[in-house]
Amino acid sequence: MPEPATTPPRPSPTHLEPTTPERVRQVELNRLRAKARRREQEASTASSSSSVPNPNNKRPLSVVPATSGSPTGPSNNNNAGGDKLRRDARLGKYFDYDLSKMVNSKGGFLVEENREADDDLKTKKREREREKAMQSLEPPIYLDASRNPKCHDCGSVDIDQMYRKVFKCLVCNKCRNEKVEKYSLLTKTECKEDYLLTDSELKDEELLPHMLKANPHKSTFANMMLYCRYQVEEFAWKKWGSPEVLDAEWQKRTAEKKKKRNKKFEQGLQELRRRTREGVWQRRKDAEHKHEFSETTTNEDGVGVQACYECGFTIEVEEF
Repeated sequence: MPEPATTPPRPSPTHLEPTTPERVRQVELNRLRAKARRREQEASTASSSSSVPNPNNKRPLSVVPATSGSPTGPSNNNNAGGDKLRRDARLGKYFDYDLSKMVNSKGGFLVEENREADDDLKTKKREREREKAMQSLEPPIYLDASRNPKCHDCGSVDIDQMYRKVFKCLVCNKCRNEKVEKYSLLTKTECKEDYLLTDSELKDEELLPHMLKANPHKSTFANMMLYCRYQVEEFAWKKWGSPEVLDAEWQKRTAEKKKKRNKKFEQGLQELRRRTREGVWQRRKDAEHKHEFSETTTNEDGVGVQACYECGFTIEVEEF
């Protein structure tokens, strides 16, 4: 009697080989080899099927490898090396800009950024501001009284720094406000009219220092040129010799200006009279009526008479 077939008993978990790092590494290698063989089989199957036309008698679509000699395959042109593409000459001239270096000026323009030039301009601007700030600072006051500048009139150390810097004049604020006849400021027009100075003399900083100030009448006008009164007077006395000579010259020029002004007025008046007289005479001349008489006719008394065509004026005419 035959023995019944029985399946061999499964090994218990205790009979499995223990998991070691070497076994894990071997399993991973076997898995990678199996994946590689499967990839090769799929590639060979795709190549063999690509050569067989489809039902439409067309070659099926597939990815063309880079090593293919097909005209539709990728070619190793100049762009493969990272060079720029050749531009079609039929498009005309153009300018090549690097947009990564362009800055929007918010005025409709793209300005190329130049960081070095901007840094230089900022540095120069900071230097000018620092120099301007240093010039506007007032000089220090020393503890030693002999080292401090003093007012020429009262000896005070409260010097007006604006007069000192512009006019090179040591005067305190109190003396400047009290002695107006000496330290007041004159405009360029006053210097020319009252002291008979010229433009070239007033523009020379060495002869007459001046201060520029915004015109109070209108901001678009030229700046005012202000001069210290005692400096202008000293220069005028030196130029003309004495105040008496300056007064005589001023009176002489004033009389000449008045004479020229009166002469010009008389000429204008004569021209006006001439135009008025000619206009009245012309109007009278145009208003005159010239009689145009008709032929001589004889009235009831047997006297020859001529009458004007326009106004009807009649005259008696004797015929011989």
